Amino acid sequence: MHRYRSHTCAALRKGNVGETVRLSGWVHRVRDHGGLLFIDLRDHYGMTQIVADPDSPAFKAAESVRGEWVIRVDGEVKARAAEAVNPNLATGDIEVFAREIEVLSAAKELPLPVFGEPDYPEDIRLKYRFLDLRRETLHKNIVQRTKIIAEMRKRMGEAGFTEYSTPILTASSPEGARDFLVPSRIHPGTFYALPQAPQQYKQLIMVSGFDRYFQIAPCFRDEDPRADRLPGEFYQLDLEMSFVEQDDVLSTMEPVLRGVFETFADGKPVTQKFPRIAYDEAMRKYGSDKPDLRNPIVMQDVSEHFRGSGFKVFANILANDAKAEVWAIPAKTGGSRAFCDRMNSWAQGEGQPGLGYIFWRKEGEKLEGAGPIAKNIGEERTEAVRVQLGLADGDAAFFVAGDPKKFVSFAGAARTRAGEELNLVDRDRFELCWIVDFPFYEWDEEAKEIDFAHNPFSMPQGGMEALTTQDPLTIKAFQYDMVCNGFEIASGGIRNHLPETMVKAFEIRGFSRETVEERFGGLYRAFQYGAPPHGGMAAGVDRIVMLLIGAKNLREITMFPMNQQAYDLLMNAPAEATPTQLRELSLRVVPPQK
Repeated sequence: MHRYRSHTCAALRKGNVGETVRLSGWVHRVRDHGGLLFIDLRDHYGMTQIVADPDSPAFKAAESVRGEWVIRVDGEVKARAAEAVNPNLATGDIEVFAREIEVLSAAKELPLPVFGEPDYPEDIRLKYRFLDLRRETLHKNIVQRTKIIAEMRKRMGEAGFTEYSTPILTASSPEGARDFLVPSRIHPGTFYALPQAPQQYKQLIMVSGFDRYFQIAPCFRDEDPRADRLPGEFYQLDLEMSFVEQDDVLSTMEPVLRGVFETFADGKPVTQKFPRIAYDEAMRKYGSDKPDLRNPIVMQDVSEHFRGSGFKVFANILANDAKAEVWAIPAKTGGSRAFCDRMNSWAQGEGQPGLGYIFWRKEGEKLEGAGPIAKNIGEERTEAVRVQLGLADGDAAFFVAGDPKKFVSFAGAARTRAGEELNLVDRDRFELCWIVDFPFYEWDEEAKEIDFAHNPFSMPQGGMEALTTQDPLTIKAFQYDMVCNGFEIASGGIRNHLPETMVKAFEIRGFSRETVEERFGGLYRAFQYGAPPHGGMAAGVDRIVMLLIGAKNLREITMFPMNQQAYDLLMNAPAEATPTQLRELSLRVVPPQK
C-alpha cells in the first residue's frame, strides 16, 4: 500500500465497504460522542468520517489529535446506519473505522478558524493565507478559477487560436498606468519595466506572420487597489488576430466568452446576442460606458418640456447655456414622497444641491403629478413628461440639468441608486453587451491638452484623413469594450498598423516623430516592413471569475493577494534592499520628501 494513501478523502463509496484503506489529510474537527470519537478528515478533494472506538488500537492516537493536524489513517470501510447517512457529503454513505493513526504533522493553536466561514479581519487572513485557503469556500473558489481558465483555453483553441508567451522584462509603455521598474545590474542606471499588457508584443507577433495569438497573460500596473482591481498584478485573456475588421473580432470572441459564462453560470441566463451600443448612446441612456443592463432604467432627454417653463431653475439653465440639457431618470414603482426624499438626500450626500423629481399618483380617477417641479411646470407639461417616459400611477422621475459632460457621471450613479433601491435589478442573470465607437481623443482639463481617451495604438475611424481634417475631439476609434453586469470585462481595438498614421496620431497628442521612434521603436520599425491589418482584445480573467463565482472582492478568487495598501503580509513585500543588492544595481535610495 502507498506510504500515505490508497484513496483520497472524497473517493470512498458504498462499493468500497469491507475494504482496508489508507487516507491522509487534515483533521477538520473531532467530535466525542460518549467515548466514541469521530474525526472529519479533509484533503483537497473532500471529506471522510473516521470512527475510533475505545477497543481500537488507534483510539489513543485519536484522543490526542487536534484540529488541522495532518494524520494518516488505516482502517476498514463500513456502511453508515440509515439514520447516520449524510446526504450533503459525497462520502456520506460510509465511514472508516480506524485501526492505526499516525501523526504526520502537528499544528499550533490557529490564529484564525478554518472550520466554517467566519468574518475575520483581513490582515490576519492575508498574513496566514495558507490557513485561509483551507476554508471551504475560498478553496472551492480557487479550484473554480482554474477550471474557468482551462475552459477559456479550450474554447480559444477550438476557435483556431494558438497560445504564445511574451516577455516579462520589457520596456516602459504608455498603457495608462504607472510601470513597475526593474533595475538592470548589467546595464547600470537603466531599467526594464514589467508589462502593463503584452500590447506591443502581440502586435509584433502579427507582423511576424503568426495569426490568432492568445495567452493567459500576467500584467503589472503600479496603481491604487479597489474592489474590482487588485494592486500590482492581474491576469487577462489576451488575444490578437490578423486580417480582421472590428466585426470579425466581436463575432469571433462573443461565442467564446458567452460559452465560458454559460458553462459556469450555474443555470443563470446569459445574454445570447450581445447588443452593440455606441459609447455616446451608452452615456446618454445609462450615464456610464459600462452599464448594468440588468437595471431597466433608461435615461431620456426631456429638455423641451422645461424650456421656457415655470420651473425657472431649469428654464434659465437651458436659456443661458447652448450645451445644457435636462435628463430624466424614470423610476417605476418609485412614486412615493418618502422614496423621492431619500433620493434627494442621497444626491446632497454626493455633493449635489439636490435631485428634482415628479411622482405620479391617482386622485380619484385622475392621474396627477406631484412635487415642486410638477407644480411649477404645470399639468400639461407634467403629463407630456409622463407620456414620454412611459410612466404610470406609483412611478416617479428624477431630473438633472446642465452640461451633460459635467453631470453624466452623477446621472448614471442616480440611475444605479434608483434601480438598486427599488429592487428593479435582476441579479440572477448575466447581461453582456459591447460598447463601441469610443472617442479617440479627450480633453485633459487639468493639463489643458488633448490626450488619448483609451488605447493609443487603436486605428482612428477614418484613418489618416480623419486625423488631418477632423476636430480631434470628434474622431471615433475602432475600439470596443465588453461589459457584464456593470463591469468592464474586456477591452480591445483594431490596431493602427500604418507607420505614418501612427506618427500623426501621436503628434496630435503632442509626441514628436522622434519621440515615437524612440519610445515605440519596435512597433514603428516593424510597421515599415509589411504589417497586416490586425486587431484584438484582452478580457480580465480576475473580473470574469469574480462575476461567475459571485464574489464581492477579487481577494476571494486570488490565491495570494496583497492588502489594500499594496503590501504582501504573507511574504513581507515590498521590503528594503540590502546594501549589497543596491551596490550591485548601482542604486541609492533617496528618502521621500516630507
